[in-house]
Amino acid sequence: MLGKNELHQSKIRKALVGLFNRSVFSKKFSAAICSSMVNRKGCRRADYVFDWDIIRSSSLELVSIEINDKKIDGNVAELGVFRGEFAEKINKAFPDRKLYLFDTFEGFTKKDVEIETLSKNSKHQHDFSKTNEEIVLQKMLFREKCIIRKGYFPETADGIEDKFVFVSIDVDLYEPIYNGLKYFYPRLVKGGYIFVHDYNGNVYVGTRSAVKKYCDEEGITFFPLSDICGSVVIMK
Repeated sequence: MLGKNELHQSKIRKALVGLFNRSVFSKKFSAAICSSMVNRKGCRRADYVFDWDIIRSSSLELVSIEINDKKIDGNVAELGVFRGEFAEKINKAFPDRKLYLFDTFEGFTKKDVEIETLSKNSKHQHDFSKTNEEIVLQKMLFREKCIIRKGYFPETADGIEDKFVFVSIDVDLYEPIYNGLKYFYPRLVKGGYIFVHDYNGNVYVGTRSAVKKYCDEEGITFFPLSDICGSVVIMK
C-alpha cells in the first residue's frame, strides 16, 4: 500500500500526465515525465521523488552521461546556489569531480539590485537570503567534493586555476550573469556545457539581455530548454 506522501505524488503525476496528454505537446511532456521516473537501464528509480522541473533535471542527467562517457576532463560549478537544490543534482551527476559553489549566501547585493532597478530589467526581486553554507552542504551526497566560495563573484574565484566541463548560472540579475559568462565560458573545455537559468522567464528579464550581449560579442550560439523558467544551454 502506498504511504500518504507517495499517494500524494502519484495523484500529482496522474493529474499532470492527464493535462499533458490533452495538450499539443502531449508526447514530448509525457515522455519527459516517464524518462524522469526510470534510470538509464529502464528500471524504475527506487528514490524517485516528483520533480517540478523535470526537463532541466533530465537535461542535466543526459549531459552528464555524455560528458562522463566521453571522459572529458574538467570540474563543475554553480554560480547562484541559494539552498542547494540544483547543486545537489550536479553533485550526484558528477560524483568524481570537484563542485565549486559560488554564492553570497546572503541574497542579492545592493549594487546589483540598484543596477537592475535603474535598467528596469526585473519586475521584482525575491528574497534569497534564507540560506547558509551548512544548509547547502547537508544536501550533498558527495560533500567532500564541494568547495564553498562565499562572497561576491568574480572576486570569489581568485586563485582558481581549474577548467570546467559543466556550469550552472542561476543568479537572476543582469550584471552577475554577464560576469559569470565572462568568467566561465573561456574556462569551459571543449564538449562542456553551461546552463543559464531564467532566460525565457518573465520576472528576471535581465538574464536574457546579459546572455544575448555576451553571446553576440563572442559569436556564441545557444539553444533554449522548455523547462519551467526557460533556461538556455551553451555548449563549447
